[in-house]
Amino acid sequence: MANIPIEYIRNIGISAHIDSGKTTLTERVLFYTGRIHAIHEVRGKDGVGAKMDSMDLEREKGITIQSAATYCVWKGSKEHLREHNINIIDTPGHVDFTIEVERALRVLDGAILVLDSGKGVQSQSITVDRQMKRYRVPRIAYVNKMDNPGANYDRVAEMLKEKLGHHPVKLQVPIGQEDKFAGIIDAVTQKAYYFDGENGENIRIEEVPAEFKDAAAARRLEIIEGVAEVDDQLAEKFLSGEEVADEELRAAIRRATLALKMTPVMCGSAVRNKGVQLLLDGVCMYLPNPKEVTNEAFDQSKGEEKIILESDPNKPMIGLAFKLTQDKYGQLTYFRIYQGTVKSGDTIINTSNQMRKVRLPRMFRMHSDEREEIQQATPGDIVAFYGVEASSGETFTDGKVNVTLVSMHVPAAVISLAVKPKDRNGEANFSKALNRFTKEDPTFRVHQDEESQETIISGMGELHLDIYMERMKREYNCEVIAGKPQVAYRETITQRGEFAYTHKKQTGGSGQFARVCGYLEPLPAEAVETYEFVDDIVGGSIPREFIPACDKGFKEAIKKGSLIGFPVVGVRALINDGLSHAVDSSENAFKTAALMGFREGYERAKPVILEPIMKVEVVAPAEFQGAVVGQVNQKRGVILETFTQDSDFTVIAEIPLNSMFGYSTDLRSGTQGKGNFTMEFAKYQALPRLEQEEMIKKHKEKLAAEARK
Repeated sequence: MANIPIEYIRNIGISAHIDSGKTTLTERVLFYTGRIHAIHEVRGKDGVGAKMDSMDLEREKGITIQSAATYCVWKGSKEHLREHNINIIDTPGHVDFTIEVERALRVLDGAILVLDSGKGVQSQSITVDRQMKRYRVPRIAYVNKMDNPGANYDRVAEMLKEKLGHHPVKLQVPIGQEDKFAGIIDAVTQKAYYFDGENGENIRIEEVPAEFKDAAAARRLEIIEGVAEVDDQLAEKFLSGEEVADEELRAAIRRATLALKMTPVMCGSAVRNKGVQLLLDGVCMYLPNPKEVTNEAFDQSKGEEKIILESDPNKPMIGLAFKLTQDKYGQLTYFRIYQGTVKSGDTIINTSNQMRKVRLPRMFRMHSDEREEIQQATPGDIVAFYGVEASSGETFTDGKVNVTLVSMHVPAAVISLAVKPKDRNGEANFSKALNRFTKEDPTFRVHQDEESQETIISGMGELHLDIYMERMKREYNCEVIAGKPQVAYRETITQRGEFAYTHKKQTGGSGQFARVCGYLEPLPAEAVETYEFVDDIVGGSIPREFIPACDKGFKEAIKKGSLIGFPVVGVRALINDGLSHAVDSSENAFKTAALMGFREGYERAKPVILEPIMKVEVVAPAEFQGAVVGQVNQKRGVILETFTQDSDFTVIAEIPLNSMFGYSTDLRSGTQGKGNFTMEFAKYQALPRLEQEEMIKKHKEKLAAEARK
């Protein structure tokens, strides 16, 4: 690997809606940078599959399940570009594997948002964009599939503005569209690029064709105006009527992109090998190097004071474990180095986990499932270690500082299944698989149901759990039997409910005494937390040392609501009075009083059951519009938007998750197999009254049956 200065390092992710061509694009990037020497298609007939889809399951299904890391060196297709080292993470497009996108964006400095030229901004594009905004990741939008019917570069750029709130600036002019797509004009330099050779590897640069001259000149003026809107330096030059040189324009585009004030929009066709090299140039010119990104940490020795990390190899080492995988050699832990230098054989300390020391035996750069051993890593590097026990989101240092980095956002699971091994002999492997998968994937959760003693797995959707069950069978030779999917319901309150509970117990010797008074009330809809504790005790009616015990009691109570036994969310618990006894009061007594007081207030606060609502996007040929809308209505769906584009009809709706089981079969049969859909979690919403009553009745019957046992 070339020793490239940090200014010429780019850490980027490639993200998009499913089937927009992310993995195909990554495959072309690897080919043009010399990392691979033959192109294999995602669903290719050669049976090899894309390099970045290294799991058999990914190759069979033609989807990306796990994010994959690689690196390459790009020498540039433009004479002024220096050699750059690009670390790339290819992420899944399916919403069930959203944690893979989340953790990739957490450690990356820039991103490419891939959009389908015919479909534009789709539901998962919106989710991915939200994740990019959460981590303040500058991005380039790449309008792919310009050779497809319905391709429209201008319309997709407009959708970026309308649907995502971006300030899009188109940097190119396509030479033709759909089946006439022949090349690309760089509107900054006013040059036309053609991609010759079997795989588009020979770039031919020519003058702009006569019929495109006016469009190319107008586009350059549009770029200057668009960038000047958000960059004062360029605005000054533009308003004074001075000529803007290419280098000045590129520098302004870079400044505005890094400041998250604009999104450069480029185009091409990855599958037809057109425009990918220009996109790589764009990554080098417009996306940040590690030094240009602000990375914050919390100094644990100074009461979690915020500090800014410096991409300096001589400072104390700080890195983040962001992904874990298992292969035949053991656990592989992926790291992003933010500061300092780490070498093979060093001892590092896990500051997120009781300062545990770990020795680094070997260090690798990853190329999908292949590895290249290296001896040291410096700021901006993405590497992997064997023999390092860690969980996703844990911080490691060299011990000279005690800091932790901001971890990643982990979405809540929305679906659960009861699972057990088909064969009793498979129990040991079953446990091993569950233990490994929960370590690898923070959105995959496992718990034991106290009443039924069943093993419950929870995740982001049916596909998410299906993939893990299939992996148990393939990787651990353990077939599992699954029960009916169970929706992750929640309970909440709709009004204020007061409580005044006295816990009194005399059992010989010292007894138990505690009185807790206060009320429960709903948290505001925009609240981020699901539970809030307020201590409003004055005059010492409850001694200070017992206040935390009240909080513990409430936290215990919200684990299981009294309606159907699901967790309680959106509740503020306030205590304002109470009583204690000099001898009989204890932490345990106050914890019990708070727990029972919560239940008392809960009954008075008009509790309701909440169900997860999914945002569903269905695309089918327009002739099946009636069937699709009819099915959505049958599933208690609320239609938000419908539109027809070319010969396809799209409906966007909010539908309860409970109604979505088996929908793929219904949709296929209603559209002769031509319809498809994507869905993601949108919100929690109160169940209709009749359904609530039915669920509460069933829950009571179940409890009564268990009591009779």
